[in-house]
Amino acid sequence: MTGLRERKKQATRTALSEAALRLALERGPDNVRVDDIAEAAGVSPRTYNNYFPSREDAIVFAVTTDREQRVADAIRAADRSARLADAVLEAVVAQYTEPVEDHREALLLITTSPALRTAYAGTAAALEHPLAEALADHLGDAEGPTAQVLAAGVAAAVRIALGQWARPAGGSSGFVVVSGSLADLLRAALAPLVPALDAAQR
Repeated sequence: MTGLRERKKQATRTALSEAALRLALERGPDNVRVDDIAEAAGVSPRTYNNYFPSREDAIVFAVTTDREQRVADAIRAADRSARLADAVLEAVVAQYTEPVEDHREALLLITTSPALRTAYAGTAAALEHPLAEALADHLGDAEGPTAQVLAAGVAAAVRIALGQWARPAGGSSGFVVVSGSLADLLRAALAPLVPALDAAQR
C-alpha cells in the first residue's frame, strides 16, 4: 500500500503536470513559465523544481502518467506459459497507443514543439526499471542480468519509435498530425528483440 507521504507527492506531481499542460494549451508552451505553473498548482517554484527539471517534462508527464507501471503490470499478469515476446509487444503497444485519443490535443501540441518532442521521446527511459522488475518476476531470474538487458533494449526501442512518430515530415519546424502509425512503429522497433525474449523464456 502506498503511504500517505508518497500519495501526497503523487498528487502534487499530478497537479503540477496538469497545470503545465492546461497553461501550455491556453498560451502555447513557449509562453509558460515555471512560476506560472507553480502558482496555478498552488505551490512554490522551489517545490516545482523538486518534481520536474523543466516545463517540458511537466507538460509531457500529464500525458504519460503511470504508463510505464501499466506496462509492467500487464507483463506480470500475462500467462507464464504464453509467449513472453507477444506479452511484451501487446503491453507496450496497448499502453503507448490506446490513451492517444484521450490526449489528442496534448499530443498535437507535443508534435509541434521541438522541445516537447524531445522530452516526450525521453520518457521511454522511465520504462526500463519497472519493466526489468516485471521481466525478472516473469522469468524467475531476479539475480541475473537478463531482465535488465531486455528491459533496456525495450526502452531503447520505444524511445526510437516515439522519436520517429513525433518527428515532423519535411523538416524540424513542420506540423505533424498524430496518426495511428505509432503501433506499427513500436512493433517494428521491438521486432529485433523478439529472438532475445524467446531465448530468455526457454
